[in-house]
Order: sequence, then C-alpha cells, then structure tokens
Amino acid sequence: MDLLQKIRSIPTEPGVYLYKNAESEVIYVGKAKNLRNRVSSYFHEGRWEDAKTGTLVREAVDVDYIVVANNKEALALENNLIKQRKPRFNILLRDDKTYPYVKLTLGERWARVYVTRRLRKDGSAYYGPYFPANLAYRIVDLIHRNFLIPSCKVDLTRFHPRPCLQYYIKRCLGPCVQDLTTPGAYQEAVRDVKLFLEGRPTDLTKSLRQRMEQAATAQEYERAARYRDLISTVEQLQERQRIAAAEGDDADVFGYHYENGMLAVNLFHMRGGKMVDRREFFWEELPEFAGPDVAEVKSDASGCHAERGEGSMQFAGSVSSPEQCMDPSAHKMRGPQDDNALEAPFSPAQFFSALLKQLYIGQPYVPRNLYVPVDFEDREELEALLSEQSADKKGPHVHVIVPLRGDKRSLIDLAGNNAKQSYDQRFRVLKPTARKIQEELQEALTLPDLPKRIECFDISHIQGAETVASMVVWEDGKMKKSDYRKFIIKTVEGVDDFASMREVVTRRYKRVQDERKSMPSLVLIDGGLGQVHAAAEALESLEIINQPLAAIAKREEILYVYGQEKDPIALDHHSPVLHLIQQIRDEAHRFAVTFHRKRRQMRDRSTELLEIPGVGERTTRRLLEHFGSVRAVKQADAAALSAVVTRLQAEAISNHFRK
Repeated sequence: MDLLQKIRSIPTEPGVYLYKNAESEVIYVGKAKNLRNRVSSYFHEGRWEDAKTGTLVREAVDVDYIVVANNKEALALENNLIKQRKPRFNILLRDDKTYPYVKLTLGERWARVYVTRRLRKDGSAYYGPYFPANLAYRIVDLIHRNFLIPSCKVDLTRFHPRPCLQYYIKRCLGPCVQDLTTPGAYQEAVRDVKLFLEGRPTDLTKSLRQRMEQAATAQEYERAARYRDLISTVEQLQERQRIAAAEGDDADVFGYHYENGMLAVNLFHMRGGKMVDRREFFWEELPEFAGPDVAEVKSDASGCHAERGEGSMQFAGSVSSPEQCMDPSAHKMRGPQDDNALEAPFSPAQFFSALLKQLYIGQPYVPRNLYVPVDFEDREELEALLSEQSADKKGPHVHVIVPLRGDKRSLIDLAGNNAKQSYDQRFRVLKPTARKIQEELQEALTLPDLPKRIECFDISHIQGAETVASMVVWEDGKMKKSDYRKFIIKTVEGVDDFASMREVVTRRYKRVQDERKSMPSLVLIDGGLGQVHAAAEALESLEIINQPLAAIAKREEILYVYGQEKDPIALDHHSPVLHLIQQIRDEAHRFAVTFHRKRRQMRDRSTELLEIPGVGERTTRRLLEHFGSVRAVKQADAAALSAVVTRLQAEAISNHFRK
C-alpha cells in the first residue's frame, strides 16, 4: 500500500500522526481532531509549492497514527512522542533543564535529602519546584540544621569507622556509624521532614509540641529545647507563607524576540504576586515546517517585542496592535534590507503551542495563570488538560490567558523587552559579566555556592610512558597561574588513566588537608565517567564528602556531575558557561602536554649522552644544565667541556660527536 492509499484508510477520529522517512525515522509528529482530513491536507493541490510542506512531504514515505478518545488525550500523547522521538520538523525545547526540587529518598534505609532537577520513579518523594533556584538549597540547609537529615554521598549500606564533620557540627544524626542513632529516632526525623516539605506545618507543630512535653516530663530538657526551637522555626515559616499567599496568585509570563531565524524567549515566574525569577530560552534554528493548521508570519528584524514601553506590540510594517500581533495571518513582514527579501517563516502561535506543552504537561506543579503573547489553536484544550492534571495533584485550576491590554499586557511587553536584551546578549556576542557567568555555572551544575575557585586536572602520556598530570586553577574570573601544579605519576605502571587520576587527586587534597586550606568550589576533571568515579574514590578515601565534582568529556563536550551521572548536562555551544569550562579544560590539557613533552625531551636527550663511555646520569644532568641542550654540547669543543667535566670525559664526548 503506497502512502496516498494509506492516508485514505486513516479514520476520521481524533489522534496523533507520525510521518517517517526512508530510514523509518520519525520526522514529524502532529495531532488532529480529524486524522484523515489533517493528514490528507498535506497533499492538497498547491501545498507542494509551499517550501515548508514540500520539504516534509518529499522526505515522508510512510505515516503512522494513533487514535485516542478526545483532543486532550491527543495533546498529551503528541507531547510525549515529541519528547521521545525528537523529530527534526517539530519545535523542540532544547533546554530541558527545570527548576530544582527537593528529593527525599524514602526508598533507602537511611533517607537523605538532595536538591535535584530530574524527577524519577525511584520511590523517592519530590517537592517543588522552587523559585528562585537557591531557595531549594536554603530549604535543604534548614533541614540539615534543624532535622539533622544528611544529603551526603557516603555509602550508607554499611557502617564506617567514624562520622564526618557534619555530625560533629550537629547537622547530621550520624547513620553512617553504628550506635550513633537508632532507626526509630531517624524515622521520626524523616517523618518530620516529610510533614515540613508537604506544607503541613499545623500537623508538624502539633507532633513536635507533644514530643516536647513528653521530653520535659521525662526531664530530658536538652531534647525538649531542641523541639521548642523546631516549633519556633516552623511557625515563622508558616507566617511568611501566609503573607505571600495573601499578596496574589501565581503566574508565568512569556515574552519573545525573533530575528534572523533566531529566537529568544523570556519566562517570568510570579509567585505570590511578586516576580521571583526569570528564565531564558534560545533557538538558533527553528524547523522549516510550520504545519498546515497554522498560518505563516514573516517577522522582520524588529521581532515581536515592546517598542513603545508599556504600550502595544510593534512590528515593522503596518501591524502595530496587540490583536494583529496575535493574528499570524495579519501581515507578511518585510525584511530590513529588501521589501521582497523574506526571512525564514516563523509562527508564534504554533511555537507557543509547542512550548507550553513541553514545559507543563506532566509537571507536578503548574501555576494558576499562564500569560502568553499570542493565541493558538489548541489553547482551550491545553488549559483543560493542565487543569485536570493540576486537580489530580490538588492544585489550582489553570488559565492560559492572552491579555490584550492593562497590567497583564504590560507584563508581557516587559518580558518581550527582556527577551530582546537576552537576544542581544546571546546572538550579538555581548560579553556577559563574570558574575553572570558564575551564577549560570552555579545553576547549570547545581552547585551549593557561587563558584569562586575551580581546580581542573588532566593526565598526559604516550602509551603509558612518562605519565604526568597537571592542575590549573581558575579563581575570581581568571586563571591563577601561581597556583598551577605539575605531578609525576609514581605508583601507576602502564596505561591506566583512572588509577593516575586517583593518585593525583589523593596527593593534591591530602596536602590541602595537611596545610588546613579550603577546598575549591568545584573540582573539574578532563575526562568522562571513569575519571569522575576515580576522583570521587580518592576524595572518599580522604573522608572528603559533599565536594562538588564534575568532568567534561572530549568530543561530545558533555558534563558529568558526580551524584547525577545518569543525567549528563549538554550545554548550548553558545553558552558562556560551556566556554568557561572549555577554557579551563584546554588550559589544563596544554599545561599537562607541555610538561609531558619536556619530560620526554629530557629523557631522549639523556639517552644520547648516556651512550658515551664514562658519562653517567649525574654528568649528563650537569652538561644539560650548563649548556641547555644536547645540540649545544655537540658544538662545544674539549676546552669548553672541560669547564664542566673532567679532561678525559671531555675528550670522550668530543670524539663521540666527531665520529
């Protein structure tokens, strides 16, 4: 059955369709209320002349479809298939990084709390997301201080000889050492943390108050005082939450700027009526195909952003009102250079339809209001789906709103202006500040603090010969060459980069401990997963825990962060964070290779002089230190050589090179 015959047999029910190419790769995923009508519309007369549709149809050799009960199910299924298959003709959310959650590992014998950006079905409880990102870290720190539940990476499936520093400074109950705590006391603390993170302060306060009274009755006054302090902390947080809730609803506000085929989007997170954080998205290449269900917009260099302060949206050409900006078919925009020169087509309606689905479908929390700058075809179905999803999690009814005027429209205009600034920052190569790069690095690698010092290691050798290592240092925005270090590998024979990395990291941080110096904000390894685990083993052998550790793999330029290796980080190749990490990695590689070459040259030079009878290693070293190279030794006469070695040795060297 050829493609056109197959299309005639497609049912007229709602569902999802998948176009495939000759290699059976899914190249486009779409949804439809009527599958047969939508899929056959690609082959109507005149649509082949459309460059976008023509490209897709020429590549498509097959179409699959999945029938669903209604359009809401089609929305959810379309979103899942796009995320799974990543078809190249669909608009994809390249930056899939989310805001952080607090993870409580209920599946472990000794539960721990972590900050994470990935949700997994692993038996753990997840709470969040938190805005701004550092709020999650502050909450985990509060849990450490008050409930004494750790977030370390120590193996808690076995007991250790002694606890780490966190136990001694009273931020951990010490489950890693036998008899420091009991399963009952630990589970009690875990239940308190669960109540705290679930936002049930009344139940938590009631439970703590009962335990405080019991401890006081038993004359355990120190334990009673700890419960009293916990009650005070919980009540203060409860009061702050009441104030925030009274100030306004939660909302997410979108604005965008499109120019020269590139797109920047800003997302404002409003919580309790206040803007708590801002998120940026960038697309360098949007897919050629916009779909038959959405009209085209040809955007000029001004994009769609506020040109008149808090007023309406302004395009070049005749479109100037918000209503026209929302209607993609209102006008075909002319480019800045030539009235007939049109840029690549861009459909704001289809774009925001795809973006909102990928951002919110399946997420544990969706704010009450989503303010978007343009209307789109399936807005009402998406609103209903998100509301049902939110109701299952006891959340608010969700509204997807396209405001035309007033304060809400001003918020969208403000987001559009910020998107223009983000566009300039990213695509016009405006150099970001050092502080901005540090903040982005902290967010990308989920570091607990702003990175001030990074120490990077690299191994260099040729087939295991003359194996050396380097450590370079980045501090406060620049390389600090006075702190660079070279290492000659002493305990490893042959080719074993992992063992070499283990030796170097152990030697470096054993010395840091002995000299009572501070650990760096980040230990960076030039390598992959094997090198990360080797460095982690070295740190664990020194009883150094919770040390931020990451590696950057060559070729792929993927970052592996220790503790979340299953979720490698692939930064955009325009990202200043990636550029910084590459700069540090390349400097470590250069320093290691230079040292390795010098060692190899010294070995090769020494070999030639050692062939001369009567010349040993000590004499060779004196000659090279005095003359600087074997070539200079060759050119020296016997009299000059006699100034360094004996007369007999000088004559032997001179005769050897004359021959």
